[in-house]
Amino acid sequence: MSLFSRFFGRHDGGNADVGELVAKPGIENPLSLQVLFAQPLAITEAQLSAALRRYHPSMSGARCDISGDVEQFFALAGWGPHVVKMVGFDQPFPADAVEACVAPAHYPQQVKDQVRQQASHILLYYAGHETDPLEQYVALAGVAGALSGFGALAVLNETAHTSLPAAMFADDDMGEHSLEILRDLPLTMLYCGFVKYQVEGVQGVWMRTYGSDAFGQPDFAALAAGHHEGERYMDIFNNVLGYLIQSGAQMEAGHTMQVGETEFMRLREPAEAEYYLHGPERVLVAEIIAASEIVSQ
Repeated sequence: MSLFSRFFGRHDGGNADVGELVAKPGIENPLSLQVLFAQPLAITEAQLSAALRRYHPSMSGARCDISGDVEQFFALAGWGPHVVKMVGFDQPFPADAVEACVAPAHYPQQVKDQVRQQASHILLYYAGHETDPLEQYVALAGVAGALSGFGALAVLNETAHTSLPAAMFADDDMGEHSLEILRDLPLTMLYCGFVKYQVEGVQGVWMRTYGSDAFGQPDFAALAAGHHEGERYMDIFNNVLGYLIQSGAQMEAGHTMQVGETEFMRLREPAEAEYYLHGPERVLVAEIIAASEIVSQ
């Protein structure tokens, strides 16, 4: 089958070769990461195949197919149950989207300024047979890691409003445990986002997650006393989301969960006046309370 047909999961009447990469059809809203580059794209099929196979022992049989029939970068990569679609352009990723992912991220300003000067980008979409969202993200991150050696600047998760420097994905630094490291990343580093912002007329700093719906969970928000509480709330949200995803449990407004020796998190729906918390998916507001406040209810 032609690469174009396999990219869209179609059968064009030809006979598929054994091991030929074919995207799974019918995936709605596939998980996606975006890789930004400093220079125009110059990636060959042989180069990327070799980079994928080097990235992790489980990827030793990875392959990629890059089209030579279209102007933009148009490719499939895969190994085992994983297939990743890649579409690249020799033009910058939209500035507004870059800023939404770069500004709240937690890495040096100098690196952020370099990312803002990006010249090209590749969009990665999961199109394989793995059903676990975390494993899908790990596969996407693995491909992003293989691409990091081609002049990549950053890996973005536009849905989660977050990003990381591409250098963090380099296989030279991760060694043979690259996928394990990516699997164990704190969720709020890449697979979900953690954003702080101030609202005019509101005392304190709002802190919230983005992208948790990919894991079947709501996003969480909290009104902190100031920016100095950022690490505290990032840890709370990361731990809560990790527990919910691993256990399959669900939390609703009115539920409480212990988040410290003497602290509990109580959830509520956003108030009508908290319009800035609405969307794009469901958000629950977390209020930190003492155990005595639960007993007294």
